[in-house]
Amino acid sequence: MPLQINELKHFFWNLQENITQVFGAFDGQAFFADAWQKPKESPLQGNGRTMIIENGHFFERAGVAFSHVSGNKLPPSATKIRPEIAGASFEAMGTSLVFHPRNPKVPTVHMNVRCLVAEKEGIEPVWWFGGGMDLTPYYGDVADCIHFHQTCKDTLDHFGKNLYPLFKKQCDHYFYLPHREEPRGIGGIFYDDFTELGFDTSFAMTQAVGQAFIKAYLPIAEKNQHLPYSSAEKEFQEYRRGRYAEFNLVHDRGTHFGLQSGGRTESILMSMPPIARWQYQRPIPVDSPEYLLTDYFLKPRDWLS
Repeated sequence: MPLQINELKHFFWNLQENITQVFGAFDGQAFFADAWQKPKESPLQGNGRTMIIENGHFFERAGVAFSHVSGNKLPPSATKIRPEIAGASFEAMGTSLVFHPRNPKVPTVHMNVRCLVAEKEGIEPVWWFGGGMDLTPYYGDVADCIHFHQTCKDTLDHFGKNLYPLFKKQCDHYFYLPHREEPRGIGGIFYDDFTELGFDTSFAMTQAVGQAFIKAYLPIAEKNQHLPYSSAEKEFQEYRRGRYAEFNLVHDRGTHFGLQSGGRTESILMSMPPIARWQYQRPIPVDSPEYLLTDYFLKPRDWLS
């Protein structure tokens, strides 16, 4: 099987480099690069680079992480739906990001692309790709939602017309907080354990998804970056960021995989918002922009119909 580990690593590393150059220039503050290497005595071996902006001009926090790790035993989060490879050794790599803009009129965004290869005596090596991107607005804009989803669809249509509706449905299902009975945002695309196109084409699709991120998000950031906002709107953003933190800590498979496998905690938790708030009760006036967020935007819908 053509695992092409060096080619995979080259792509994920360069994707991080390209995204941080583009958005560092947009923010006006360069990303700080923090390279790391797991110690030899660690159960998890590997290296990576976390690139981050804290307290930037546009971003309150923006993190882009590359990692390439290997271990002797897959954690439970990776074998839940593949019990036959429980206990397998593995090699995993990918690039992931979360951007938290300062302005509440600009959505938070997440993107991640990754590959995992597992080997266990007595079975053929197992590999799969995963990834996607999703948008989490605080003050909704229909045109932004359409642009984001259209970019995702245009990217995936090159590999199969069935992929966007499938991955959109999976995104709506995955980025959902059952304890709140609401989605995290307006969705996008999500796929995991993906092998259906064969290794080479599945990798090509994953490359296309990662490379489409700039086109999907930068126009939204450019359009909304100078919109005025009040202290009350900023407070509402922080309140809604609490939902983002809840999902990442309670439900996110990637966070669980990283922590269970002995990954680098600061890099894993870079997705957390710098400031979030929780309130026991927060009445939202009907017909307000804040009410419209949950009443309209956070309802799964076909944004391209």
